[in-house]
Amino acid sequence: MLSLLNPKAESIQRSQALQVNISAAVGLQDVLRSNLGPTGTTKMLVDGAGGIKLTKDGKVLLSEMQIQNPTASCIAKAATAQDEVTGDGTTSVCLLVGELLKQSELYIREGLHPSLISDGFDLAKIESLKFLENFKTKFEIDREVLLNVAKTSLSTKISSKVVETLAPAVVDSVLAIRKENESIDLHMVEIMKMQNRSSSDSKIIKGLLLDHGARHPDMPKQVKNAFVLTLNVSLEYEKSEINSGFFYSTPEQRERLVESERNFVDQKLRKIVELKKEVCERDPTSNFVVINQKGIDPLSLDVLAKNGIMALRRAKRRNMERLQLVCGGVAQNSVDDLTPEVLGWAGSVYEQTMGEEKFTFVEDVKEPKSVTILIHGPNDYTIKQIQEATRDGLRAVKNALEDNSLVAGAGAFEIACAGHLRNKFAQEEVKGKAKMGVYAFADALLVIPKTLAANSSYDIQDAIVALQEEAMEGYKVGLDIRTGLPFDPEIEGIYDNYRVVRHMLHSATVIASNLISVDQILRAGRSSLKEGPPE
Repeated sequence: MLSLLNPKAESIQRSQALQVNISAAVGLQDVLRSNLGPTGTTKMLVDGAGGIKLTKDGKVLLSEMQIQNPTASCIAKAATAQDEVTGDGTTSVCLLVGELLKQSELYIREGLHPSLISDGFDLAKIESLKFLENFKTKFEIDREVLLNVAKTSLSTKISSKVVETLAPAVVDSVLAIRKENESIDLHMVEIMKMQNRSSSDSKIIKGLLLDHGARHPDMPKQVKNAFVLTLNVSLEYEKSEINSGFFYSTPEQRERLVESERNFVDQKLRKIVELKKEVCERDPTSNFVVINQKGIDPLSLDVLAKNGIMALRRAKRRNMERLQLVCGGVAQNSVDDLTPEVLGWAGSVYEQTMGEEKFTFVEDVKEPKSVTILIHGPNDYTIKQIQEATRDGLRAVKNALEDNSLVAGAGAFEIACAGHLRNKFAQEEVKGKAKMGVYAFADALLVIPKTLAANSSYDIQDAIVALQEEAMEGYKVGLDIRTGLPFDPEIEGIYDNYRVVRHMLHSATVIASNLISVDQILRAGRSSLKEGPPE
């Protein structure tokens, strides 16, 4: 009860709680700081079973690290939520939250109340969002601009050599599945992995890649100009779903039973073969492919092979849905009403063996609405890195198309916004002690260009001073990580996503404002109620 009667004790508790929060935020910031930017370093994650993962993706690190501190865990959850909404900006949120708390500590130590700093943060956030609206750049849908967006995102996670081959695949994938006046569904981009060749061999397949091949040695391995029948029909003997039995007294009765069961499947096969003859007689150069979600028994495979039909069985459900978007046609749950109108078309269907695995490529299709990105890599670590980077690249291109606007990268927005807040907004529009919170917010924004300079081995103060001097002249300038000098990011094609920056400003401000308002950290739960109030 001492803390309720003694103001000095209450002040000590508040300062201790604040110090714990600041230490946790700064500690998390120090872990992620070295990852930011193309020149950032990589972290090695080791799980309990000895598995190793190399990554510099902030979302992966925060999701898989064992974080015990409640403050750090709170920041990590909010930062990963940023990634789930926008696909990027996880590391930036952690850096900005840590810097906001670090800057606010300087004023709190001088006696400024946390609520006044929080008010300044809110004012600065609102003004920063207004500034962002004027700072962003509108653009027409252009492949070259989208390539720059993809390269900016990918370069922070994988090597430049892989970026040059992967960026066109990412952009072309999003453009292929994009529909006018509809939200882009990135689930229509399938990411397949093959542990062979070099990572620079990764490419886009404007079609579908199935992770299995035909199950009959006499079936054609490659066909051109193929009609594709998508089926969800069992072409094998199936046991009944209820307990049943058949009794026969002579071998002839058993043979008749087996024959009748076989005739049921043969009737289905006969209808498929008749449809194949109908469509292929019109064009002798055409072929026929059956892709079935259910099983095909060996006898049925033999019948299809004798009729020159390439058949795949037990295809995954998601691939059956994508197959209609790739080849066209309509998936059939029965063979009773088969017509040529239900068939899709593919210019090339072929089987390829890689190692011990067989893959089937469905390519040369007309206007596919679903595509596949094939990732090659020499080992599992490289493949996982490229896969994580590919997902972020797809989100970056999607965001750019949906926002129809971009923000100059390389720290250009943070430099310009910090100068605006400190030199204009705080001086002209903010009155009273809340002005200190605006100053703290402006200084905290500089953590992004400072970290880029530090990770590129340049002097932080020289880089920031040079950037601020150029920004005061009215130029959009970012940090050139190759020279350490100011440059125009829009000329070089270095862009950030508008929605990523917007969410970063909002999320970081809300988290920091809540954390500096904490005056005590208590253990919660049923056991704490039994112990009674603290003395």
